Amino acid sequence: MSMTKDVRAVLRLRALRLLALSSLLALFAAIVFSSGNTVRDPDIWWHLKVGDWTVEHHMVPYTGIFSRTAATRPWIAYSWGYEVLLSRCYAWFGLLGVALFGIVLTIVVAFTLFWMLHRLCGSFWVAWILLLIGSFAYLFSLMPRPVFFTMIFYTVELTLILEAQRTGRIQSLYCLIPIFVLWANVHIQFIYGLFVIGLFVGINVLQRVAGLAKRDLRFLEPPSLPLIPLLGILAACFGATFVGPYSYHVYSVVATYSRSQVPYFMIQELAAFDFNQFTHYVLLLLACTAFFVLGGRRKLSAFKLSLLVVASAIAFRTQRDAWFLGIAATIVIADYRSAEEASVPALRAPELAGVCAMVTLFVFLVASNTGFNTRNLDRTISRQYPVNAVNFLRQNPVSGPLYNTLDWGGFLIWYMPQYPVAIDGRNDLYGDELDLRLFKSEQGDSYTSDPYLNEAGVLLLPKNGPLAKLLIADTHFRIAYQDQLSVVYVRN
Repeated sequence: MSMTKDVRAVLRLRALRLLALSSLLALFAAIVFSSGNTVRDPDIWWHLKVGDWTVEHHMVPYTGIFSRTAATRPWIAYSWGYEVLLSRCYAWFGLLGVALFGIVLTIVVAFTLFWMLHRLCGSFWVAWILLLIGSFAYLFSLMPRPVFFTMIFYTVELTLILEAQRTGRIQSLYCLIPIFVLWANVHIQFIYGLFVIGLFVGINVLQRVAGLAKRDLRFLEPPSLPLIPLLGILAACFGATFVGPYSYHVYSVVATYSRSQVPYFMIQELAAFDFNQFTHYVLLLLACTAFFVLGGRRKLSAFKLSLLVVASAIAFRTQRDAWFLGIAATIVIADYRSAEEASVPALRAPELAGVCAMVTLFVFLVASNTGFNTRNLDRTISRQYPVNAVNFLRQNPVSGPLYNTLDWGGFLIWYMPQYPVAIDGRNDLYGDELDLRLFKSEQGDSYTSDPYLNEAGVLLLPKNGPLAKLLIADTHFRIAYQDQLSVVYVRN
């Protein structure tokens, strides 16, 4: 018995808790270090170039800049806020700035989840364990990009909604209005956040209507917030998304993505879960636990149940959206406690400063011992992108236009801007028809009828790709350069 008390006393030590949290965040940073994800993401490069363009021109773009096949098409840089931040990190610190920006963003996502879990459950160790499991369910399956801001805002939003429902105090939901102003200017998936607040308000409306109709809903948690202010908050959040350089036009991107079909078989992370990865099972376990915990309450929350069902359908349909379910599941689990219990205060300012100092120290030590420097970042980039081929074209200019593959388009926008690309990762710009045309050509299917390939003067392709192999026998082109990764064809 005395040993048990001693163990509990040790676990209560603030220093041990802060060390545990700092170590976990440093572990996440180390994972990002070792994976090289901060500079391997094909999309990060066009985001960086768009940020540079925005800063240089003091305005946001409205057409398909950097593209030769879609240059005149309307296009909205819906992540312009993220892109400007990324651009400034590169301008001030070079490639290290880009990598550190991604690492810091990852740590902020994780710490925000911990902070919100801690607010809900009041237990440091429960929040710590849920952070560990939840992060491995979704955080490392994506490279740091604008969606990380969505993860942060979504975590805060969902926590504020549950706290308001539990306490009956609606005032905290007013914070959602400025959150949506920021959210709509850094990532298009603010629409998910609008869905969540809309779902919450809608269920409140339905429960009140059912009550007026004398339906027996004693098995459900009753609404605790006044309806009229709730409707006002929903309207204000919607209006907040119009505050930005694109105003209501940002919703045209939402409409475009809702109609897209081709990217779902072109891009692996948009595919459905195939359970070939350990993280897929972690997410499934987390979701099942959340449903089990939800069913264990004396009164069922219609909002939580509806959110988990929708989030499960979305996440298991599209791997990229695993965060939508992962965050919801961990928060539902953390919120499993009696409503009468008082919420434990968040970390105090000195403790936050201590965590920041320890994480900074750990990250510095990890970076020093893993060769985290500009030279190694250059090597990582050169192993994935055609750096040597581009250097060859710089030294031996060839008349364009350029024809390239999807995966390299974003990098070429940044590293070889003198050649507008045929395609890159901006699927909302190119649309299904153009995406499908160039994808089929890349796979060697009817490439001879591709008008963009037929007018190209230089082709930069993966050496072992289907199209590169077929062009060896094509008399219209000859090889000007090749290495283990890439090949440059020029027109005869």
